[in-house]
Amino acid sequence: MAVQRIKLILILFFIPYCIIAQEEWSLEKCISYALENNIQIKQQELNAQYSENNLLQSKLNILPTLNGYAMYQSNFGTTVDPFTSSFTPNNVQSGNVSLSSTMTLFNGFQKYNTIKQSKFDLLASIQDVEKMKNDISLNIASAYLQILFNLELAEIAKNQIAITEQQVDRTRKMVNAGSLAKGSLLEVEAQEASEELQYVNAKNQLDISYLNLIQLLDLDSTQSISFEIEKPLLPEIKEQELHISIEDIYMDAVDTLPQIKSAEYKLKSAEKGLAIAQGSRSPRLSANATWWASGYSSALGMPDLTTLSMDTMISGFTSSGEDVYAYDYNYDTKPVSLTDQFSDNKSTSFSVSLSIPIFNNWQVSNAVSNAKINLLNQQYQLESTRNMLLKEIQQAHADAVAALKKFQASRKALSSIEEAFHYTQEKFNVGLVSSVDYNLSKSQLTKARSDLLQAKYEYIFKTKILDFYMG
Repeated sequence: MAVQRIKLILILFFIPYCIIAQEEWSLEKCISYALENNIQIKQQELNAQYSENNLLQSKLNILPTLNGYAMYQSNFGTTVDPFTSSFTPNNVQSGNVSLSSTMTLFNGFQKYNTIKQSKFDLLASIQDVEKMKNDISLNIASAYLQILFNLELAEIAKNQIAITEQQVDRTRKMVNAGSLAKGSLLEVEAQEASEELQYVNAKNQLDISYLNLIQLLDLDSTQSISFEIEKPLLPEIKEQELHISIEDIYMDAVDTLPQIKSAEYKLKSAEKGLAIAQGSRSPRLSANATWWASGYSSALGMPDLTTLSMDTMISGFTSSGEDVYAYDYNYDTKPVSLTDQFSDNKSTSFSVSLSIPIFNNWQVSNAVSNAKINLLNQQYQLESTRNMLLKEIQQAHADAVAALKKFQASRKALSSIEEAFHYTQEKFNVGLVSSVDYNLSKSQLTKARSDLLQAKYEYIFKTKILDFYMG
């Protein structure tokens, strides 16, 4: 994984040189904590889970649908039985149930392309998570380096105060002995006050750099009170020219970095989106099946033959005036059970339907046009991402070369300034140089050490950025 690679690259140049108290945070601990707790990463992971759910749903959409329906109705007073169509004064209860299923047999491969599109969306979301993790890791490493830089800067300022305190003590003795004027002591004391101010400023910068890292980690107030980082031993600077070309770095980065892979997956998703839109022009073939059980009525009854009785009755007269008799059957009814009614009234149907799109207000044409626009936009986005990566690599390479040259020049300048300062210090000790010249030489030495320190950290970070791009 890309995030594991960047963690390894950033951690390898921090080699602990002693056993550290448990409350101190190493670079690895800072990065691991951020990757587990950073809110932006968690939000990006939620987007990936959302895409995963969409992929699962697109696969499930291939399955047929199955839906049930049930109806119950109760009528009071004189009403028409909906199933016997006869008036009844009694309370009538009725109902029916049904099951229906539909399955798409062909729709222009839209469902198949939707699965492919959802898969590419998920892969792009996963790469977006990796990109977010890489960005967070780099930001934390930069903040961590800034703390180390400010720690050493504060240490340099503190050491300069210690040297100046010795000079103040020595000058005071010489003034008391009458070897130097009191003005020399005042000048050295003024230098000491100036260096104390520089030390306070360095400590303030250190506190700010700590605050930046704490905010990146989103630590709570309890954790931030005792927050301290490990002070590792940095590796020796290898003053070798950067022989690898920008083109080689770019080719490696294009094959591995998540932002490129994400843009490529989004382009493939747009291609499937176009196929889905074009599938709307295709006829749609679907199959439908229905099971229906209807006609239940509490008013429905069947004759009870055990109570059958027959009477004769005059039903009319003939033309000659004779009586016409008819039989009158009397019997009681017994209710028909729910299961019997459903069994008698059930039915099953199966159908196949074909829908052919002819005219739909140009909705399909506009959808295809929009899908083509989105595809073209994703092509531009991929090209823009690659161009941005190339610019970042060019800048990182130029920064690394410049940092190496700055480090070499700063080290050379420091060597010369140190010799000049030692010579000035010796002359100052015997009274051949004024305190003004001595303080000027000392200020130049402090600046040279700060410049070298800054150049060292810049070179280390810039070279590790190139290592990250190269994989």
